Amino acid sequence: MTGVDVSRAALEVAEQNLAANEAALKGCSVDWIEANAFDLLRDWSTSGTMFDTIVLDPPAFAKSKRAVDGALRGYKELNLRAMKMLRPGGVLVTCSCSHHVPLAEFQEAVAAAAGDAGRRVRLIERRGAAQDHPVILTIPETEYLKCLICRVE
Repeated sequence: MTGVDVSRAALEVAEQNLAANEAALKGCSVDWIEANAFDLLRDWSTSGTMFDTIVLDPPAFAKSKRAVDGALRGYKELNLRAMKMLRPGGVLVTCSCSHHVPLAEFQEAVAAAAGDAGRRVRLIERRGAAQDHPVILTIPETEYLKCLICRVE
């Protein structure tokens, strides 16, 4: 397994979490890579690196409404690179925590990436926040966590 983050501090916390859950993970090892995911995915997709499963869980790309267009381009780019690196039948788990990007627009960006990658992507499941992040119907911003689990043919 490989974990990528641009933040050394985040990787250190991830390693601590891995160690704390060692018994449940039954000897799972992770290669941690400190890198910008955009650059690394571009390099890997260009070199032909392939995976069975890829999980994309970037930080919030749109911290304001003005940033939505850039965020959607970022989601499309990350997903495009990931789709190019998945073996046929591979699983893509792709997430967004940008409350300014609605689920429909996030899903459209993923679909656009599939078109550009020339891959057929089947939605297996949509997920959102767990019970510890409740959605308050009168406050749309509380429905900020979005997750698509897809099979990429």
